[in-house]
Amino acid sequence: MIFWIIAAEVAFWIAIVAGLVARYVFKLNKVSLLFFLLTPLIDLALVVLTTFDLQSGATATTAHGIAAIYIGVSLAYGKSMIAWADEKFQVWFLKKPATKKILLGKEKGIYELKMWSRHVLAYLIGSALLWLMIFYVGHESTEALFNVWRIWSIALLIDGAISLSYILFPKKTA
Repeated sequence: MIFWIIAAEVAFWIAIVAGLVARYVFKLNKVSLLFFLLTPLIDLALVVLTTFDLQSGATATTAHGIAAIYIGVSLAYGKSMIAWADEKFQVWFLKKPATKKILLGKEKGIYELKMWSRHVLAYLIGSALLWLMIFYVGHESTEALFNVWRIWSIALLIDGAISLSYILFPKKTA
C-alpha cells in the first residue's frame, strides 16, 4: 500500500510540473489545464486501489490510514499547492520576482486561520474515508485506522491552537 501512496504523490507532482512546463515553456494553456485536472483523478485512483486492497482481504494498516490522509490533504490543499508550485516555477525558471509578502499582525493571524480551515476540511474528508474503511472492514481489524484518526485529531487540535495564537498574540515585526 505504501508503494501506491508514494506513486500517487509522485504522479501528483509530475502532473503539476508537466502542467507548468506546458503553460510557461510551450505556451499551451489548455494542455496545462488538462495536467492540473489529472490531480483529482490521481486521488480517485488511490481511493480505488485502497478499496481493492481492503476488498481482497488485506488487514487494514497504518498505510491505508495514510492513504485517507493523503486524499483529504490533496483535495483540501490541492489548489493552493498548485498555486505555490506555479509561483515557485515563475521565480526559479522564468526569473520573475517573488510576489509573496511577509504577513504580520492580524493579517498573519487571518491567513493562519484560513490555512487551519483547510486542515479542518482535509481532516473531514480524510476522517470520512477512515471511518468508511473502519465500518467496511469491520471493527475487529481496524485498530491501526482508528489510531491514525486519533493521532490526526490531536494534530488538528494542536494546529488550531497554534493558528489561533497568531490572532491572540500577533507578531508586530519581521
